[in-house]
Amino acid sequence: MLLANKVCVITGAASRRGIGRATAKLFALHGGRAIILDLDAGQAQAAASELGEAHRGIACDVTDKDACVAAIQQVVGEFGRVDVLINNAGITQPLKFMDIAPANYDAVLDVNLRGTLYMSQAVIPHMREQRSGSIVCMSSVSAQRGGGIFGGPHYSAAKAGALGLAKAMAREMGPDGIRVNSVTPGLIQTDITGGKLTDELKVEILKGIPLNRLGDADDVARACLFLASDLSSYITGATIDVNGGMLIH
Repeated sequence: MLLANKVCVITGAASRRGIGRATAKLFALHGGRAIILDLDAGQAQAAASELGEAHRGIACDVTDKDACVAAIQQVVGEFGRVDVLINNAGITQPLKFMDIAPANYDAVLDVNLRGTLYMSQAVIPHMREQRSGSIVCMSSVSAQRGGGIFGGPHYSAAKAGALGLAKAMAREMGPDGIRVNSVTPGLIQTDITGGKLTDELKVEILKGIPLNRLGDADDVARACLFLASDLSSYITGATIDVNGGMLIH
């Protein structure tokens, strides 16, 4: 049981085919207490109830700092600690560079980058007090290669910002026993990509993936499990690629 008795907060984890939901399920299988945060309280609670009585679903808008603090206070109030944070909440928009309007930029940067900042700020005081903790920031291969397949340039910028933020946090929080790492998924089959991935596009994409398959949410969840557990106890400031070889660097 890699996460026995660990309290694990996963943001944006209510979507049935999402990375966050897969991560929560895997954490629960390994003995972790999965705390699912999402915008909709009912969906978050329903997702948590499927995992069992030990888990919780809480409504939280990660772009609202007060909401992030309140959610973590609720977790700590009930369970006494928070051991793991997976900054998974994110949105994307398939826009070309010149089509990005101020509202598009604000929406994508707010959820993907500001949300990572606010949730991390909410958990760090508690992790500092207990002198331990693992934070995982969900970035993307699009941050590394300069654009993805379904995300616009502002999405790449937000996910690149998450990489830089994670490295800076790792350097600052290391002396407190807090590890901070990033995961960069490639093309993962989730609800976000489901309606856009035609058979013809899939054939073209697979030509650039050495492992010759698209990723699924469980592939990313396993990387999160490694970074959340003591298997990675001497790893911080790292970036784990989960892309089947789409980008080798």
